[in-house]
Amino acid sequence: MPDSSAPANPMLVSTRNAHKVSEIRAILGSGFDIRDLSSIPDFPEVEETGSTFEENATLKALAASLHFDGWVIADDSGLEVDALGCAPGVRSARYAGPDADDVANNSLLLKNLADVSECDRSARFRCVIVLARNGKKIAAFNGAVEGTILRAPRGQAGFGYDPLFVAHGSEATFAELGNEEKNAISHRSKALALLKSAEQWHEKNV
Repeated sequence: MPDSSAPANPMLVSTRNAHKVSEIRAILGSGFDIRDLSSIPDFPEVEETGSTFEENATLKALAASLHFDGWVIADDSGLEVDALGCAPGVRSARYAGPDADDVANNSLLLKNLADVSECDRSARFRCVIVLARNGKKIAAFNGAVEGTILRAPRGQAGFGYDPLFVAHGSEATFAELGNEEKNAISHRSKALALLKSAEQWHEKNV
């Protein structure tokens, strides 16, 4: 990972999602100067046409890396519910429709799981982060956290499906955990931990 005594490495996160940027900044720490797409005026929206998290993250990372002189990462993440054939999956953010908000997505998920018993409500949050530079995909990092979907939301923090998800070994939903506790166990933190330890940081000619 970058030398903590050296100036922070500029890194662009290919997103306009302030929640994601805040989590990534907190997890990666001061070794990185985290920017988001507001750093690139008029950057067009990247259509997420991939069928997997890695494909979508790759599309976003490569597109942004053509407009930024430095490291670029893109995160694609979502919820996989076993009883629903791993849906909503890559459609997690638009599960209830292209303009759906978190409330609508959570409501549809609960409706689709209404007849599913507690023992069959297993799920996981999955995150894939792709690292790119100068139009080249460098690596991909995969993180996941297993848990269960509740029958009603709990908690006011977090975003997305956080109020419905309880990780194995915890009694609180992601929306009830403080940022520090959530960031210690989340799917995004696991993927970012792999990124921080990647050998690419020691390569001079990427």
